[in-house]
Amino acid sequence: MSSQVLRIAMNGVTGRMGYRQHLVRSVLAIRDAGGVELEDGGRVQVEPVLVGRNEDKLRELAARHDVDAWSTDPDAVIADPSVDIYFDAQVTSRRVAALTAAMRAGKHVFTEKPTAETLEEAVALARLGQQTGVTAGVVHDKLYLPGLVTLRRLVDEGFFGRILSLRGEFGYWVFEGDSQPAQRPSWNYRKEDGGGITTDMFCHWNYVLEGILGRVDAVTAKTVTHIPTRWDESGRPYAATADDAAYGIFEVTTPGGDPVVAQINSSWAVRVFRDELVEFQVDGTHGSAVAGLRRCVAQQRGHTPKPVWNPDLPVTEPFRDQWLEVPANADLDNGFRLQWEEFLRDVVAGRPHRYGLLSAARGVQLAELGLRSSAEGRRIEIPSITLDDATAAEGPREDTVVERAGALTEAAR
Repeated sequence: MSSQVLRIAMNGVTGRMGYRQHLVRSVLAIRDAGGVELEDGGRVQVEPVLVGRNEDKLRELAARHDVDAWSTDPDAVIADPSVDIYFDAQVTSRRVAALTAAMRAGKHVFTEKPTAETLEEAVALARLGQQTGVTAGVVHDKLYLPGLVTLRRLVDEGFFGRILSLRGEFGYWVFEGDSQPAQRPSWNYRKEDGGGITTDMFCHWNYVLEGILGRVDAVTAKTVTHIPTRWDESGRPYAATADDAAYGIFEVTTPGGDPVVAQINSSWAVRVFRDELVEFQVDGTHGSAVAGLRRCVAQQRGHTPKPVWNPDLPVTEPFRDQWLEVPANADLDNGFRLQWEEFLRDVVAGRPHRYGLLSAARGVQLAELGLRSSAEGRRIEIPSITLDDATAAEGPREDTVVERAGALTEAAR
């Protein structure tokens, strides 16, 4: 680009994630640091344009953070030739139309996930991104965080030997909204508004599994609405029509061809008894590791104790003390900001972003098939996704998994 200032239309910044992680901790942090350093030693600066539906909130945010431009007219902003990038953190139901308009206008796009409510729409977005040639990125923040970067490094170093399984626990208690305000918006619990934890979280688990282990070949899931009645932002009760818990078994194949069984529980109706809100344990023949978003601990084969099952005596093994913390060996910044910086470098260089709309489509596919698995009570194999105008079928192949996993190593540099 001739100009080394990128104007970024940021739609949805009045929401929690759009404001805290993307505006404040990413784009504004990049702006205040003087921009992003490029591979050739130059820099590119960013200039946000705040977009949303609430004029008062936008005006207040703009004044608070010294942002000159804001608008309640996303169509006009997308049509503005001075805008280089469109970012979307709206509710899922509004995302497809906005991303479609932005790419057709020649804007590069960076977006939260899921990218669409249906696989058909997600694939259509991926196809449009390919046709327009814009740089398109989808948030894969967890792969840039210290815990998972360290976990992937252990995989690359062969620490586990033959990997056998992964177990994940995610969730916390989201208050119903009657006696205490809920921590999540009410639309999350209405299926008709695109809510549901399967739709929300399975797209994350797809890229985590691809980025750490390999391609996801099959899913068996059980989705549940544990809390049938919740209270909205106005204190009114409403029927929770979307699932608030999902229990999934994912069959994964590593690049070397080894089968791995992954089990991940996701719930907004669980109380936390673990070190972080999400943790993953990987077990292999030579060692095991447990990673959250920030920390990773491991236990080698030679240091593994020999527990003996005896229900007649109290447990004396200090199990947690028998694990050693794995050093990150890198000073990693906020995961959202790290991906933003990588995406901006890709935009300037005119190259594809490694986590694009096709990767996001596979996440939507996993969520869709997870819901179907639960409804039909059966295991479902996951087919590859084909773009009609692609030269070859695209899907979670070994080569794309290896390429994708490289982001973890690059993020740690």
